[in-house]
Amino acid sequence: MLDRFEGKAQGFESPATGGFAVTPTDGVDLLEVTRALYVGGAGDVQVTLQSGSTLIFSNVNAGTFLPIRAVRVLATGTTASSLVGLS
Repeated sequence: MLDRFEGKAQGFESPATGGFAVTPTDGVDLLEVTRALYVGGAGDVQVTLQSGSTLIFSNVNAGTFLPIRAVRVLATGTTASSLVGLS
């Protein structure tokens, strides 16, 4: 398969190259820091960012991409569903 961008450095503006399902939990970090978080089902999303800050995104619409470097998505405070971490 042709990859015209093979060997090019990936910047933060570049599209994601990996992804994984996110199950909110209060006690376990994600396997990797996200480049963005996709919210498939509307609701609130509480996260811990790479900086250590914890915050909540309220009333996030389904189909929204949050461009955040999250290390954890907390079960407490998260009502959104179908979350996908992009890397």
